[in-house]
Amino acid sequence: MTTWRDVLDRRLQHHREQQLERQLIAFETLDATRIRMAGTNRPLVNFSSNDYLGLRSHPKLISAAKITTDFPVTGAGAARLIGGNHPLHEQLESELATFFQRDAAMLFSTGYVANLSVLQALCRRGDVIVQDRLCHASLIDGGRLADGKLLRYRHRDIEHCQTLLEQTAKLRVLATDGVFSMDGDLAPVTALAKLARTLDALFMVDDAHGIGVLGETGSGLLEHAGLSQTEVPLLLGTFGKAFGLAGAFVTGSQVLIDYLRNFARGWIYSTATPLPLVIAQRAALQLVQAEPERRWQLQHNIAYFKQLAEQRLLPLLASDTAIQPLLVGSSAAALQLQAKLQSQGFYVAAIRPPTVPPGTSRLRITLSSEHQQSDIERLVAALAVDIVPA
Repeated sequence: MTTWRDVLDRRLQHHREQQLERQLIAFETLDATRIRMAGTNRPLVNFSSNDYLGLRSHPKLISAAKITTDFPVTGAGAARLIGGNHPLHEQLESELATFFQRDAAMLFSTGYVANLSVLQALCRRGDVIVQDRLCHASLIDGGRLADGKLLRYRHRDIEHCQTLLEQTAKLRVLATDGVFSMDGDLAPVTALAKLARTLDALFMVDDAHGIGVLGETGSGLLEHAGLSQTEVPLLLGTFGKAFGLAGAFVTGSQVLIDYLRNFARGWIYSTATPLPLVIAQRAALQLVQAEPERRWQLQHNIAYFKQLAEQRLLPLLASDTAIQPLLVGSSAAALQLQAKLQSQGFYVAAIRPPTVPPGTSRLRITLSSEHQQSDIERLVAALAVDIVPA
């Protein structure tokens, strides 16, 4: 007789055989760009962090978190609709709306929950959700769990997107990443916004990896592209990347935010964000605006890395963002390269299916404003030895 344990063991063994098993590694943070594996003494230069501006080690952000000792409680104690709402929640939402030049905003526990909640709230039977094929897992899962029909167009293919959007539906929702998290390239948001308005589709952008680092003020890809709330009614962002913290938010028109507060189950039935985190989130939002030099330094580091990588003929995917994927191919090869780099003092995570399509395993190199020029030079030199041998 086959037991449930047998079934799970077989599935896990197959995963191992495909070089796809995931395992946790405990790290200790030493500073903005250096970590150490727990139980070891050797520091590693971290090129796998989403802390693009180095804010998680910023003294002002650490100080803001310490202020929370003035509060008599830690957690919010309840969902916001039944007693967990606090003036600080509303103040942060107001500041987010102002920063992104939108009517209103609402906080979520994570970006994953935000995407699931928004798509579940918007899309019912008879509705259509159209997404880029390389959207983040949270958008894909949100589309699958919603009652609407999920359709996915070829990556950045406007004509294919239009064909799918033209299907008959009560409500059409067009969703995309702003900066694609595994490829680092940008969604063609200007063309998509025009298409959405033409076909009366609600256009939403998850700009988790663009907010804080793109645009003159750091408000992201939409600012970079000159698009307003009119062109892109719904914008999702996260505090877990450039802001150096955790949590997420949605911004948009007042009617959209009011609607989500009444129908977004992931928000309605979740405990409110703890006040210590809200205080730190407010501080991070202020720092992004007050220290633009961090964005300038990040852009310099990106350009310098790309220049050196091009000279060494490294097979990077086309990206001008902090996400610089180096295509390897097989899962085994990606893991081997990760291990070699680790032995030389670098941590760069191998990304494998199902996060990326089969045959496209890669090293997802991410840059920070805090990386030193010497860090970048040494990484490129180490990569060149194994990727493009002399």
